[in-house]
Amino acid sequence: MQNTRPNEFIALVALLTALVAMSIDTMLPAVGQIARELGAANPNDRQFIVLAFFAGMMFGTLIFGPVSDSVGRKPTIYVGLVFFIAGALVCMFSTSFPMLIAGRLLQGFGAASPRIVSMAMVRDGAKGAEMARIMSFVMSVFMLVPIFAPSIGQLVLYVASWRYIFTGFVVAAVLGCIWLATRQVETLDKEDRLPFSAKELWHSAKAVVQNPVALGYTIAVGFIFGAFTTYLGTSQQIFAEQYNQGDYFAVWFGGLAVAIALAMVANGKFVIRLGMRKISRWAIWGFIASWSVMMIFNLLFDGHPPLPIVGILFFASFFCSGLLFGNYNAMAMEPMGHIAGMAAAISGALSSFIAVILGAIAGQFYDGSLFPISVAFLLFGIVALVFSEWAERGRNRMAQKSHA
Repeated sequence: MQNTRPNEFIALVALLTALVAMSIDTMLPAVGQIARELGAANPNDRQFIVLAFFAGMMFGTLIFGPVSDSVGRKPTIYVGLVFFIAGALVCMFSTSFPMLIAGRLLQGFGAASPRIVSMAMVRDGAKGAEMARIMSFVMSVFMLVPIFAPSIGQLVLYVASWRYIFTGFVVAAVLGCIWLATRQVETLDKEDRLPFSAKELWHSAKAVVQNPVALGYTIAVGFIFGAFTTYLGTSQQIFAEQYNQGDYFAVWFGGLAVAIALAMVANGKFVIRLGMRKISRWAIWGFIASWSVMMIFNLLFDGHPPLPIVGILFFASFFCSGLLFGNYNAMAMEPMGHIAGMAAAISGALSSFIAVILGAIAGQFYDGSLFPISVAFLLFGIVALVFSEWAERGRNRMAQKSHA
């Protein structure tokens, strides 16, 4: 075994990280077909195919990060990939809708490991500008997956059953596992490992909850993420069925994913000059404005605004969301530097929990029109604004106390 060359290491990390987006976006064109074939009782039940994956990831986020600090990066990724493959196989051979949902929970739980631990591998081996360089390449690949993955899923449906999409997930995971085992050395030395401690995890949870900055921005992330999980759950219904786009669903989904990619690029370019807070404040007001305008068009067109208007306003709101995800998460972690790893796991799990609950509730109100989705997204944006402002007031109070 040998350590991978820098470019090969970047490619490996990109593959491991991209498993999450692949597992969600590739199968979106098939969710309606899956739900019908497996006898889902309600048309909105298909949303749980996406939400169950996020729910599994939420629990995996809490576990795999701290475990990797204790037993090492590679063993933790192996275990996660085993869960991921097992979940994909359960889905592939599902004979009922509940069985498929159970497989998606298991798959999401396993996917949390390569996503989180591969980032830790980057931190182990690179610092400063080198780490930023690696992460920029990894994120470039990560941003491309949502753009092209639905088209891959659609191509599979043209020639084969939806079950072969899960075969692709298994193949990708097995390749990642072999690549990791044969080409990458362990990045966390034994002397640097920490014993797993549920007590430390609990203390980190208390620290996040008791800090108004960390808690406020974590909740704000949860509500913006909640809008995104709602969209992921309902996007196939909206574009393929409500707007009769059918085979063009993948094009619409990929085109709207470009908005988030552009936002990440723009944020990286301007955040140093303008600051996270100024950009985030503009972005949250832009998000609210987008859905306020969408509400007006919903009222004018009885819940069915013209498709070009829908595309423009979704694109605008997703651009704002892309700015908010990175900045809100970064600001949530600002006061948690002394327990950054544990706090990131807690914050990520809490925001995911909020997002899954909101996505499950909001998605069930979908009635073939955009009106309930628009109401939910507008409310989510307003709540995110309230908690981000509350966090800022808390930050100012803490700053005043430190200067007193």
